[in-house]
Amino acid sequence: MITGYSVATLVVFIISIGFVIYPVSIPTPRRIPRIPINLTTAPIIAIAILWAAQCLDPTVIRDGIVGTDGVKPYNILILFFSLAYMAITLDITGILQSAAFWVSNKGGSNGWKLYTYFYIMLTLLSIMLGNDPVILSGTAFLVYYIKVAELNHISWLMSEFAAANTASMVLFVGNPTNVVICEGFNVNNAAFTAYTILPFIACSVFCFLALGGQYHSKKYVPRKLNHAADLDARSVLLDPIGACVGSFMLASALILCLVVSFFGIDVWKISLPFAVAKFIYDVAWDHYRFVRQLPMLGRGQKGPGENGMQLDDVMLQDAQTISDNKSRHRQSAPPLPTTDKANSDPDSNRTFINRSPQPLSKTYVALWRSKGIALHKRLHAHFPTFFTALPRLPFALVPFAFAQFILIEALSHQGWIDVFATWLLRATHGDMYRTIWLIGVLGVILCNVSGTNIGATILLTKVVNAASPMLSDQTFRAAAIALAVASNIGAVSFTFSASLAGLLWRGILKQKGIIVSQATFAYWNALPLVVMTVVGLSVVCAEMAVLY
Repeated sequence: MITGYSVATLVVFIISIGFVIYPVSIPTPRRIPRIPINLTTAPIIAIAILWAAQCLDPTVIRDGIVGTDGVKPYNILILFFSLAYMAITLDITGILQSAAFWVSNKGGSNGWKLYTYFYIMLTLLSIMLGNDPVILSGTAFLVYYIKVAELNHISWLMSEFAAANTASMVLFVGNPTNVVICEGFNVNNAAFTAYTILPFIACSVFCFLALGGQYHSKKYVPRKLNHAADLDARSVLLDPIGACVGSFMLASALILCLVVSFFGIDVWKISLPFAVAKFIYDVAWDHYRFVRQLPMLGRGQKGPGENGMQLDDVMLQDAQTISDNKSRHRQSAPPLPTTDKANSDPDSNRTFINRSPQPLSKTYVALWRSKGIALHKRLHAHFPTFFTALPRLPFALVPFAFAQFILIEALSHQGWIDVFATWLLRATHGDMYRTIWLIGVLGVILCNVSGTNIGATILLTKVVNAASPMLSDQTFRAAAIALAVASNIGAVSFTFSASLAGLLWRGILKQKGIIVSQATFAYWNALPLVVMTVVGLSVVCAEMAVLY
């Protein structure tokens, strides 16, 4: 039954999603950081408001963290972070940049040949590593290559973004949404790949054709490149031994996760030990190289930065970096404690303090801050792999994901999930093909308007589960596969906030001096998105027709 509390819950949920899509920051008095309302903070503020208004209780919050209906948020996040750490540390070895250089050499001066090779390379890497590591390294390399070869950045960068996000639907670990679907619909991890491989191939091929159609002009992809010098692929492979070990451990973890899923074992129990083992190896290997004075990142190796690529400046430090809030960080870091009348001589180390002494608390804070910075520098020099990978991990995903689970649980508590499930049954009458198209199209749309594809996937998973008593097993499984396709291709969409990868991609480009507007992003994604939606859902329908 819908009550005033139910309406209030839905309104607060929608408003929080609005701030996720269009983040703002609240001005504060001078020297106090602006208060951001964005990807990380908006859902948490929404939960606080609903709790204060008694629209949810501690039980709802607990259910959102622990999970219900077979969906375990902690399982999803542990699995994702474990594999993300292994993928990012593998990237730090330079193996992705080395692969990009090798592909560039194979493409030569033929523009379309190189464009095709890059699309295939990014697709294959995204299948194995997931979209986030590929977006991190692939974007930085392409920006460098585009500037050197004097290419139009739109055609190459949009192609990279589409390839990486489309390929993430193949493995259950390719995207957090895939893990949500496997958990929520009780889909075996290996079976997930079996179901999505054909839609992926169709989407990937037709996406490339759509990209080729809209970038057919020489303005976007020249027939012959102006710059076709050979690049030394080995020069950017910073740690060959680390690359071999990292590749072996990541491949082993993925294979073992697929195997144990047949026995009903939580896959995080496999991925976490592999991540811990990789962490131990990284620390031990860096310590060995540091003690033996061997070349390593930060000492004797400048890496790809020598060629104009500065990969280490791409970091997910907090939610403000991810959401790219236009108003963030306007104030500079606070200086060492002085008063307004303090005079400093820039040519000397002497500082003339005014008559009133500074509070000891501020002095101690500045002292401990400087000690902390010095300690971090020493540790970074000693263990560069871990301390380079650490800020690249998507920590903003943790509060956002848990907050989304809690908010969706609040909607369920207030009866909205049952209402949505009723609407789904009325619209489809339980028909499998209608369900595929409705869930698929809704999934793509909600990726843009419900706070990333993670929020859309959690919501639709809950709705389909609520309607499951009235759906056949075939229809229930078809809805899961349609949602898997939609949640991945939905990232190639109209808003950057349709996925965390989109926010990350925009942030990297801005750091590199390339501004892609929201309108430009939506315009060039429109055709590939429509084509992939139609083709992908059609293949899902054909699969279900053959299987059932």
